[in-house]
Amino acid sequence: MKKTLRLLSWAAGLLVLAAAGFAAYVSLRGVPRYPVPTVGQVLPSTPARLAHGEQLATMMCMHCHRDPATNTFSGRALPEVGTALGQLHSANITQDPVYGIGKWTDVQLVGLLRTGIGADGRMRLVMPHFAYLSDEDAASLVAFLRSGDALVRATPTAQGPQQVSFLAKALTNTVMKPTPLLAHPADAPPATDPVALGHYLVVARYQCYYCHSRDFSTINQAHPEQSENYLGGGNAMLGDKLEPRVSRNLTMDPETGLGDWSEAQFSRAIQAGMSPHGPLYEPMPKFTALTNEEAHAIWAYLQTVPKIRNATPEDGALAGR
Repeated sequence: MKKTLRLLSWAAGLLVLAAAGFAAYVSLRGVPRYPVPTVGQVLPSTPARLAHGEQLATMMCMHCHRDPATNTFSGRALPEVGTALGQLHSANITQDPVYGIGKWTDVQLVGLLRTGIGADGRMRLVMPHFAYLSDEDAASLVAFLRSGDALVRATPTAQGPQQVSFLAKALTNTVMKPTPLLAHPADAPPATDPVALGHYLVVARYQCYYCHSRDFSTINQAHPEQSENYLGGGNAMLGDKLEPRVSRNLTMDPETGLGDWSEAQFSRAIQAGMSPHGPLYEPMPKFTALTNEEAHAIWAYLQTVPKIRNATPEDGALAGR
C-alpha cells in the first residue's frame, strides 16, 4: 500500500512539474511565429476589381479596422471579442510604410488573408482566415488596399498594445493554428446557383460562421462545417458599451433559430440591421453593401444547414431551458 501511495505521489509530482514546465514554456514563447506563406501570383488591379474591392472592404474590413479617430483603416481596440484571449487591437492596414502595410507585397497580403500569418510571421488572433476566398475576391481586396481611397491613405498610427492572455498563448501553442494554403475557387459561384453562392459567402467571403458558431477557440477554419455548433450561435462577445452579447442561431430551427422568419425579414436584418423583433446591436455589423442577390443566396444556403436547437438571449424564456 505504501509503495502504491509513493508511486502515486511521484506521478502527481511529475504531472505538476510537467504542467509548470509547459506554463513556463508558453509564457516565454508567447504566440508562435511561422514561415511567411507563399501564394501564387496575385491578379492585377483593374477598374472592375477596384470597384468590387471597395464593396468587399466595407463588409470584410471596415467593422474591425476602421478607427473612428482617423476615419481610416488604422486599427482600433477590439473590446467586443471579450477578454479571454487578452486585450486585442486590430492592425493598421493603411498604406503607411512603418505602421501599416505600405511595404508589404501583394503576395504577403493574400498570404495573410488565407492563412492568418503576416509578413512578420506572426499569426493574427481572432482575425478570420479567408482560406477559401476566390482569386478574384482576393485580388479585388488588394486592389482597394493599394488604391487612393481615403480609408486606406497612409496613417502613421501605431497599433495599440496587444495584451495577450496566458490562455491565448496556450491555445496558439496547441490547438489554434494558422490555416494551411488550401484549394480555392478562381471566382465566386454564379447567382444562378444560389445555394452554392450562399455557401461561398457564409464560409469564404463574409465568414458568417466565424461569429455564429460556438466560440472563437473552437472554429475550424480549414473545415468550417466542422466548427462546434456550426451556425448555431452561442459565441459570447461584447456590445459597443461592453454589454454581454451572444451570437444568434442562424439555423432554421423554428423556436431558437430563423425557422419562423421570412426571407424578407432576414434580408432586412442583415442589410439594414432590423430584425422582426427589433434592431440588431453591435458587434453585428450592417451589411449595407450586400446585394439582394447575395442576401437571397445566403438565405437559400441556410435552408440546407442542419437545424440546431440552441436558444440565445433574444429567445427569452427558451434560453433558460
